[in-house]
Amino acid sequence: MVRFSKGHGTENDFVVLPDPDGELDLTPERVAALCDRRRGLGADGVLRVVRWDALGDGPAPEPGVEWFMDYRNADGSIAEMCGNGVRVYARYLQHAGRLSAGGELLVGTRAGVRRVRVADEEISVDMGPAAVGEEATAGVDGRAFAGVAVDVGNPHLACVTEVPLQELDLTHPPAYDPAVFPHGVNVEFVTPLDGGEVAMRVHERGVGETRSCGTGTVAAVVAALRHAGRDTGTVAVRAPGGRLRVSVDAATTVLHGPAVLVAHGELDPSLWAQA
Repeated sequence: MVRFSKGHGTENDFVVLPDPDGELDLTPERVAALCDRRRGLGADGVLRVVRWDALGDGPAPEPGVEWFMDYRNADGSIAEMCGNGVRVYARYLQHAGRLSAGGELLVGTRAGVRRVRVADEEISVDMGPAAVGEEATAGVDGRAFAGVAVDVGNPHLACVTEVPLQELDLTHPPAYDPAVFPHGVNVEFVTPLDGGEVAMRVHERGVGETRSCGTGTVAAVVAALRHAGRDTGTVAVRAPGGRLRVSVDAATTVLHGPAVLVAHGELDPSLWAQA
């Protein structure tokens, strides 16, 4: 019997697989089948809830950190970090009664340990400092968009533009320089709005366009602040799936936003067996 939950953070949705003792054989084919929106549950990715000391392949456990977010993209590939995913992961731990009093916990990821604070409506994640890299361009239908590389534990190319975002065709991956991003890249298109907010659309590697992206939201805010000649600040981001908020200071970045669980159940054995 394989149990699951389904959740989303601003409509960036995930299948959650509770596997505290690391017993599931989570192959790329099974991940892709679970995330398929026609023959599976449908999701942008899979979050395996596993104790760090039962993870198997991966970074060595750090003292005092019990849980590890084993995150997989919809195509089955392993990703380093997911800002919306870690909030859904924390919401699941709260639902399962595995969250300590006070609503704070440390979660291991392939991008390092993340400190998470869980409240009723909002979950905040210390995402660590964002590293700004070199300038680069993204291409969409022959149009070049200037951007900047931003590392948030995974690679991003954030492009601030005045082009209306609804004009962009993100049904296929934007072009980028593989010499700059040898392992692929998530690409954000960011438009400043009145009142200090920005709007964003994102194409995620291994997934496609998603309704939201947590690490992409951080990258978008870092790029928008840089575009405005600033290094720090708090900016709200309107993604197609909802509203997030990012605080950037000299030491770190913090992502604030909702996380909702919408379903719990058991997988039909045939789906797991055939994948």
